[in-house]
Amino acid sequence: MAKLWDKGYEINEEIERFTVGRDRELDVLLAPHDILGSMAHITMLESIGLLEADELKTLLTELRKLHTLAVAGEFVIEEGVEDVHSEVELMLTRKIGDTGKKIHSGRSRNDQVLLDLKLFTRSQLRLVAEDIRTLFNALQQQSELHKGDLMPGYTHLQVATPSSFGLWFGAYAESLVDDMLFLQAAYRMTNRNPLGSAAGYGSSFPLDRQMTTDLLGFDSMDYNVVYAQMGRGKTERNVAFALASVAGTLAKLSYDACLFNSQNFAFLRLPKECTTGSSIMPHKKNPDVFELIRARCNKLQALPQQITLIMNNLPSGYFRDLQLIKEVFLPAFSELRSCLRMTEYIVSRIEINKDILNDPRYDLIFSVEEVNRLAASGVPFRDAYKRVAMEIERGEFKPVKEVRHTHEGSVGNLCNDKIAEMMKSLWDGFNFPKAELAERKLLGE
Repeated sequence: MAKLWDKGYEINEEIERFTVGRDRELDVLLAPHDILGSMAHITMLESIGLLEADELKTLLTELRKLHTLAVAGEFVIEEGVEDVHSEVELMLTRKIGDTGKKIHSGRSRNDQVLLDLKLFTRSQLRLVAEDIRTLFNALQQQSELHKGDLMPGYTHLQVATPSSFGLWFGAYAESLVDDMLFLQAAYRMTNRNPLGSAAGYGSSFPLDRQMTTDLLGFDSMDYNVVYAQMGRGKTERNVAFALASVAGTLAKLSYDACLFNSQNFAFLRLPKECTTGSSIMPHKKNPDVFELIRARCNKLQALPQQITLIMNNLPSGYFRDLQLIKEVFLPAFSELRSCLRMTEYIVSRIEINKDILNDPRYDLIFSVEEVNRLAASGVPFRDAYKRVAMEIERGEFKPVKEVRHTHEGSVGNLCNDKIAEMMKSLWDGFNFPKAELAERKLLGE
């Protein structure tokens, strides 16, 4: 089948398979975004006289049909067709003839795939952000529900001072706030329009880049056309760092949950449907779901390094090396989202042990409370510390199992309302409706 760059000679089939790689498979994910980008581009072409009004109308009608096909998961890149750009142009040409061949004026596949990746990433970041917010709400709800239920705090895996399940759940909620801040920065860097940079040096056509920027709901364009091309790889790497930050939070939470679910701790019970049994030990309920979340999230934390190693020694301009980034980048969103959804499911159903501190093995965590009580009554802190330490050494320490923490962020003052305000402010700062409204307008909805 003819290529967009066909020059009239045959290509070795093995070489073609090697160079196309997984593009035919992965570009299906980009299809709705490629079509949207083409709709904005041809609308701009008509405004500068490179398409007739009736041609634009015909093209938009057919592209909207293709978009519906792509969203429904029925868009297929045929054998022998290199990529999504080629397939869209081929389908248009079959349907409406030579007019379909006009959509590429003023574009290169370089800026076309840049645009597709930006639109895809923008949409996926929104879905990730929605899943983060759902998990955040579940963690905050559990934090409030269990704010009075004490548990041991640890340093060096040694029992240290009193904590609470309210603190534990709430800590991961606030961690997601910082992750969301990182995600918003990635979204802002993504939400800039590279279309019009062509092969990296612009076009002699009088393209209206501001028009396509507005039509697609971008915050701005990547102004310098060379830098727009330099953004390939850099955008994916920066987004990968944001995804890795979220993954780090989930991996740590998973480790805690596996540890606390074990019989040696017995701090909590996971939903039985989220555990698996042993083929020879009838008593086993293994925390497989959290173990897999931990492993998948640890793998995701390697993503920025994978992308960096593909693109970090390239000069400016386009190189085929960048094609391989798609293979590790595009699937990362669905993998992280599955981990977020699984974590939210379990967190919402965890049962906690409210009587942990009745066990005498945890008596010593109240030693700090006793030191502070003595210091508050006028005993110098260092003297109070030594007095309690000697009682412990002699086996005479008698804990008073009361915790009176009132400062911000402590057991008695979780500040969950303040943390929720931070999350809401970050969510609003994405301004997701701007892109959504622009895309719906292009689709005639």
